[in-house]
Amino acid sequence: MTDPSAASRPTQAVVLAGGQGSRLRPYTDDRPKPMVEIPGTGTPIIGHQLSWLAEEGVTDVVVSCGHLAEVLQKWLETTELPVSVTTVVETEPLGRGGGLKYAAAHLPHPDRPWYATNGDIWTRFSLRDMADFHTERDALATLALARPRLPWGAVQTDGFGHITDFIEAPPSTFEINAGVYVFSPGFADLLPERGDHERTTFPHLARERRLAGFPIPQGSYWRAIDTAKDLTEAAKELAAQGR
Repeated sequence: MTDPSAASRPTQAVVLAGGQGSRLRPYTDDRPKPMVEIPGTGTPIIGHQLSWLAEEGVTDVVVSCGHLAEVLQKWLETTELPVSVTTVVETEPLGRGGGLKYAAAHLPHPDRPWYATNGDIWTRFSLRDMADFHTERDALATLALARPRLPWGAVQTDGFGHITDFIEAPPSTFEINAGVYVFSPGFADLLPERGDHERTTFPHLARERRLAGFPIPQGSYWRAIDTAKDLTEAAKELAAQGR
């Protein structure tokens, strides 16, 4: 029996892979951030992302390159990939919103919805469920929301100021933008030619109640690979999960 919601789920995606990754040096001295390997896996971040997208029904991916673009392009050209990949390179800095708009213009089906992800996100959760959530709320854009663990231990106190417990690296009480998105076809038209969509397009959609937030399910893996410590922690977490 055909799932009626399957028709509204994206089969195309954009990966924003142009970041310099200055906080990941020396790993990014000779490669862009998405080409950094997660220790113990033998695969760069973007390899994990493409596999995940393929598992979630994506067939076509546009990879937006920037810093050391030729290194990423060569890897994509010489690696057996589970999806069809097109690379685009900004000829001048366009900002996050402009870069997203430029990459979206190269999607094979501009009249259909699409996913997007930042190139430094290593995660696993159901994009199909996120796409259904997006459709049910009639949103133009939906952000995945994560509750990352705090890098410090926390304490609990009672009403009299007595410490009652210590909690090691608890989840944040706030949800953050997890760097994974679902966009409706008309969203690209709202992006700036240059600049940051999170300061322009997203606030505008939020005021119109056309911006949704999908909480990543509890127990699902999510981590932004931003520093050398993140690489080490990701390797430990993946080893513990037997991935």
